[in-house]
Amino acid sequence: MKKLSIIAILCAGAVIVSCSDVKRKPGSIYMPDMAYSRAYETYADHSNLAEKGINYNNKPVEGTIARGEEMPFHIAKDVAGDTTNYFASRAVKNPIDSLSPKQFAEAERLYLINCGICHGPKLDGNGPLYKGGEGPYPAKPATLVGDVKYESMPEGQMFYSVAYGKNLMGSYASQLSRTQRWMVIKYIKGKQAAAKATAVLAADATAAK
Repeated sequence: MKKLSIIAILCAGAVIVSCSDVKRKPGSIYMPDMAYSRAYETYADHSNLAEKGINYNNKPVEGTIARGEEMPFHIAKDVAGDTTNYFASRAVKNPIDSLSPKQFAEAERLYLINCGICHGPKLDGNGPLYKGGEGPYPAKPATLVGDVKYESMPEGQMFYSVAYGKNLMGSYASQLSRTQRWMVIKYIKGKQAAAKATAVLAADATAAK
């Protein structure tokens, strides 16, 4: 009976303490990394981590590249009326040396979907939007094969135009990743080189007659 009385008194005391409005502060945290999660948990308070003893931030490590952001292009877009960066982009080399047959087929597919509608499947500027002057587009788009201006344009400058847009052409940064843009440009340069080689062979054949 005496034991039951002691247990009852202890339980009553625990209830009174637990139900009190007195604010209690926890003791010192021995291992804050264990008490406060570094992970971004749903509805958790991630502010003032340093005050909690955690020296951590969610910034990427300096010099690293996020997944899907490979092949960075360090040239920024020019402000209106300036062309400094546009011409500076001429010095940027294409990180893709060559296209495998599989990559070539993919680059051609990407070109036809995103570029062919204006520049044409044959890269002659006669895409469905122009259609020999009968399409909805009034001015003929750039002739990528057969025009010295674009055949001599460096790949970096082409990348700038595709990434940020140039003249009447808008940016394709949301449609094509950096890798895809470089692939398409390598495809265009390959077509230009093939056209030049064909023209040289035709000229030699004509001269030999």
